[in-house]
Amino acid sequence: MDKITAVKELLNILGMPEKQQSDLCALTVLAMAGLSKRIPWKDATNNWIRIHDIIAFIKSKYKIEYAENSRETFRKQAMHPFRTAALIEDNGKATNSPNYRYRLTDEFLNVLKTLSFAKKHVEKNNADLLKFQSKHKALKEIYASKKEMQKMPVKINNVDFTFSPGKHNRLQKAIIEEFAPRFAPNSECLYVGDTIQKDLVKNVEKLNELGFEITLHDKMPDVVLYNEEKDWVYFIESVTSVGPMDPKRIIELQEMTKNVKAGKIFVTAFLDFPTFKKFSESLAWETEVWIASMPDHMIHLNGDKFLGPR
Repeated sequence: MDKITAVKELLNILGMPEKQQSDLCALTVLAMAGLSKRIPWKDATNNWIRIHDIIAFIKSKYKIEYAENSRETFRKQAMHPFRTAALIEDNGKATNSPNYRYRLTDEFLNVLKTLSFAKKHVEKNNADLLKFQSKHKALKEIYASKKEMQKMPVKINNVDFTFSPGKHNRLQKAIIEEFAPRFAPNSECLYVGDTIQKDLVKNVEKLNELGFEITLHDKMPDVVLYNEEKDWVYFIESVTSVGPMDPKRIIELQEMTKNVKAGKIFVTAFLDFPTFKKFSESLAWETEVWIASMPDHMIHLNGDKFLGPR
């Protein structure tokens, strides 16, 4: 087994994400260990090294050339993830210092120095490898844990859910928790998406009962609320960069809901006033605007009407 393949397999065993199992990442490890094709694993070293030196080593020993301006790619794809996974460390200098250096951690160096193989594959029962795994979480687990911590809890129809992180979902959370109690009290959420899980909540039975005819080509509003007492449906777009209730969108929604007899309210929600100003000239008349940073107020583009169906 050649060294590049072996290191890629080792990175996989250590639970590195797929992006960190590339040739570039494997070559980075070999360069930092001073391992050319012919130097045995037991002679690996962990001298302090710059990214410039890594690129030069790869070109000299493996005849693979990376441009000098690819240093940022090495930082993002290899150095930062490797440091998080305790494969490498830095010398604590300022990142823009000419003396900034990286090296393999002693623990990971021991893994490389004692690397063994069984049937042309990296031996998973290597003592130093097992010791390293027992002391350090796999990067996949670290990333998954961070994503889980960043998720936003939200209660929808008295059931606990989580939104993925991001401005769009932060605004959707505000719509559910701040807009609905103020301006759509006692409403049921019939639909809300998530930036990752498209149909987080989708009450198909109730939507069909109200007369919705939804095809695969139809784009649902970000949030749909229904107040049974008033027989009002709230169509709400969560706008952080695109998608306000402009005349074209209103026509699309009217066509999608032509058999819905309930009163229809069209709302564009924004996180803040500057974002509203950016879209203000494109908003359709006879629609509503809600701004999360001013949750107690609404802007009505309805002439002599206030909040209510068209």
